[in-house]
Amino acid sequence: MIIKHKNQRVGVFIDAQNLYHSAKNLYGKRVNFNEVMKDAVGDRQLIRALAYVITSESGEEGKFFDALTKVGIETKTKDLQVFIDGSKKADWDVGLAVDAITLAPKLDAIVLMTGDGDFIPLVNYLQAHSGVQVEVVSFERSSSARLIEVADDFMDLSKDSNKYLIGWGHNGRRPNRRSRVGSKKVST
Repeated sequence: MIIKHKNQRVGVFIDAQNLYHSAKNLYGKRVNFNEVMKDAVGDRQLIRALAYVITSESGEEGKFFDALTKVGIETKTKDLQVFIDGSKKADWDVGLAVDAITLAPKLDAIVLMTGDGDFIPLVNYLQAHSGVQVEVVSFERSSSARLIEVADDFMDLSKDSNKYLIGWGHNGRRPNRRSRVGSKKVST
């Protein structure tokens, strides 16, 4: 059991792609970052919240970035890399890790919003060298069991999916906004 108190200085580091794809693939929905942030930070002092996001070729992310900013989350963006063979790469792991290590001396707790097992060495380093409490927030079903095990605390977003998820419909497909029934339009 970890202790969370109002004087703790908290930094939140969000692997946005990881949470987005987990929510989409498991539930066909999007993450409600406002609610997740409220519960992850609680009544502690939020020092900084950073979301690491990839800009796609279409550039549709503007509304998403604005929504994150509205709830006090800074965004760090990186362009999607497209290679000659058509393969694509989008990765912020090193950037997130460097920022967490850099900010750790100013924090008492670090919240990693990811289920990616690639962050296990980061968790181990932060615990051993900076003494911060490391908490992981993600969906248990799509998270590394070892990451959950090494973290000081784990918040499973699946436990209250109605609170932490919004939008779309089933199986990751966006529902039609309107479908025709006879001659009337009906919202779905």
